[in-house]
Order: sequence, then C-alpha cells, then structure tokens
Amino acid sequence: MRTGPILAGDGKRTGTGTKIPVLATLILLACAPPDGWAQTDKTDDASPTAAVGDLASPDRKVHRAAARKLEANWHPGFAPMLVEIFMLVPPGDARGQNVLRLLRKGTGQNLPADTDRWWRWIWNREEQLHPEYATFKATLYSFIDKRFARYFNPSPPRTIRLDEVIWGGVKKDGIPPLEYPEMISAAEADYLKNNHIVFGVYLNGEAKAYPKRILAWHELFNDRVGGIDVTCAYCTLCGAAVLYDQKVGDQQFSFGTSGFLYRSNKLMYDRQTNTLWSALEGVPVMGSLVGTGLQLNRLPIVTTRWKEWRRRHPETKVLSLDTGHERDYGEGAAYREYFATDRLMFPTPFQDKRLKNKQEVLALLLDGEAVAWDTRFLRKRRVHQDRVAGQELVILTDKSGANRVYDATGITFTRWDRNSRVRDKSGRQWEATETALVGPDGEKLIRLAAHRAFWFGWRAQFPNTRLVK
Repeated sequence: MRTGPILAGDGKRTGTGTKIPVLATLILLACAPPDGWAQTDKTDDASPTAAVGDLASPDRKVHRAAARKLEANWHPGFAPMLVEIFMLVPPGDARGQNVLRLLRKGTGQNLPADTDRWWRWIWNREEQLHPEYATFKATLYSFIDKRFARYFNPSPPRTIRLDEVIWGGVKKDGIPPLEYPEMISAAEADYLKNNHIVFGVYLNGEAKAYPKRILAWHELFNDRVGGIDVTCAYCTLCGAAVLYDQKVGDQQFSFGTSGFLYRSNKLMYDRQTNTLWSALEGVPVMGSLVGTGLQLNRLPIVTTRWKEWRRRHPETKVLSLDTGHERDYGEGAAYREYFATDRLMFPTPFQDKRLKNKQEVLALLLDGEAVAWDTRFLRKRRVHQDRVAGQELVILTDKSGANRVYDATGITFTRWDRNSRVRDKSGRQWEATETALVGPDGEKLIRLAAHRAFWFGWRAQFPNTRLVK
C-alpha cells in the first residue's frame, strides 16, 4: 500500500523494517501521549494500554515510568503492541531504543531494530494477545484517523490474527477508489500504447478495460458492467486484481480501502457495516459480518495488453484520464521503485523461494482449494489441462500472454490458434469467448474466475496452495 493523497510525502524506514510515511509519524507524535492518549483511552492509568501509549511520550519521566511498569508486569501480548509503537517512532529517537530494549528483555529475543524481523518472530508463534490489544489498536490508530477505531473497538469477531492486521500508511480511503468512473471509447483512448497492461472485463455483452497505470493509484473501483454492480480490488503490493459481484443474495455492498493490510494483502471494508474483507478471498474477516457465511461471487477478469483487448473488443470502453483526481497516470509512474525490485514493502510470516516474490502466477481458488500456475510455465503451453477441487479445467494462453480458464469436464483439448478456435482430441472445433467455450453443437463450457497475482502474496494468503511451474 502506497502513500496516498492524504499522507503524501516520502517514506521512511524504522530500522530496516516496514515503510511508514513521515507525515503519519508526525501526526502520531503531535497528538500522542501523555494528553492525547488519556483523552481517548477510557481505562485507568494502570492499564497496559495507557502504559504502552506512554512509551511514545516526549516526556522522559513519563516514558521511563511506563517502561518500568511494563517490565514489572510483563505479558507476552505486550510484544505486538511495542512493535507497533516502534514502527511509528522516528529512527534514532531515544524512545525507540528504549522500546527495543524492553522488547528484547521481555521476549528474550535479541533481534535487531528491524520491525519486519520482529513481526515474523511474533507471527510464527502461537497468538498471545493481551485482552486490551484491540482497545490499544483502536486508540493508537485513531490518532491518525478517528474512523480507524471502529475497526477494532469493541473487540470484533474475526477469522484472522489481530496482530497481523497492519496499518498500510494511509487514512481510510486515503487511496481513493474510483466510483462509477467516466469511460471513453477505444478510439478516444489515445493515451494508451499497444503494450500497456489493462484489466479486461466482459459481462453480459459489455466490455470495459481498466488500465493498470490508472488503477495502481486507486486500487479499487466500484462500477457497473453489463448491468451488474461490481467491485474490483487491485492490491498493487500483491499484484492481484480480483473482480466481485457486489450483490450477495438480497444484500448489496459497496467497498472502499480500509487503510490496513493482512499479510501484505489489501483489506477492503464495506460501507454498510464497516466490516473488513479479504480482497483475495472476498469474505469478511473482521467485524460484524464474520460468521454470517457471506462470500462475494468472483467474476472473470483478464490481465492483457491494450492492443490485444482492443482487437478482441473494438467496442470496448476504457477508463478516462479524467478521474476527478490529480495523479501522474504515466505508464509505470505508480509504484515504480516497488515493481523494480523483488523486495517487499511489508512483511509476511514466511517466505517461499520456489519462485521469486514478485513472479506472476495465475491464481485460482475453487471450493476452498488454491492453485497457482507460474505464468512462464503457461507461456510455453498454450493449452494446459488440470484438475482443481475435482473440477476438470483447461487454461488457454494467447499471444499476449493472457490466460483464461474454462470448465473442461469430459473434454480433452489439444490445439488452439491463440485467438478463438480450439480443437479437442476428437477433432471438433470450439470457439473460445470471454464467457465460455462454445462447441460445434452449441454446448458451452463456462469460464472460471482466475486472476494474476504475485507469488509471495498468493502464497501468504493460501499457505497450502499447490504450485505448478
């Protein structure tokens, strides 16, 4: 997650760990203890929440008294609290050194001043949270955005570890979603070059293209395509654009950017209940909707090149540069440094070196089974058949490298022209469309909802994923 329009500015690193915007730190230190914390925290002065907050106090006496109090009453659940304070204290500040000293003594771990290392150590242990941890997070992050408190206070039902919900460096909707954005014709989109990456959507006969160079600055859009209200969550950090139908049964949701991450993956929130949702799974993970069984329906989306999408869909609409926001929408302008290396901006609990962190995979989640195909593997196999959760499927990769996945129940496909014609082993010719494979007798094998992702992000969300490379 990147510094957005509210917390714009250069980033800094606490030690060698997670990147946090400078302005965010200044906001915290300007509003923080002793007075600010006491006004927000309704617990008594002896509470751990107040004591941990006092560690950020500019008053040395208050700071030292808090450290002594915490050391004398050490609880394993203090560790994530202290790391979150440490993330927001400027490098070299005496308060940070004292927090680090307390962390080392309390945990018995002599780790360096690297928040990523501390988080990995914490996340690879059994969750041991202090009873006031949710209150602490609500208090801490309300100094940055008062609306953040609603995510954590009172302690919400959840399906993920609370200490893995990490602030991404922006306020709520600080990276502004596109709301039913202006679209233009393909002929009018003279700002796009043939090789520019777009996310293509085709529903009920309507085609729309969302260029990566624009969506990277917004990370989420709410729109209507083919009469369906949809949300696309694009996590730039994990390289995944996932399209969802906003309607679940008789309930309609619209979504925004929460400002928080889980394992470097975007957490979105719904505007109806303020529940946090996984952008990769489309399920509520923290808030009032947890336990309801709600799950958003994934819809097909393809990552392709503008030339190829326009050739297939000359009638397509495409995002206008007139988004209502001032951004440098030049190709590669957003996240240039992040995409240029294999380094991560935020930590995950583990690393899997079978592929490089940001190697793209084609990702599919079907009936709880997760699979990732290395896109380099698929480029060498224009037709690839597989089975996921008992479902036979075929992956077709075109000349641009775009992948589409279809039901292949009972059919073995052998050849395709990387355009529209596919042949099965019986020699019958099928037509590959955006919605289905259409047989010579009119039979249809539907397209399945897969999408691209960076390997590290998919693996972090789905540790048991099968990898095909």
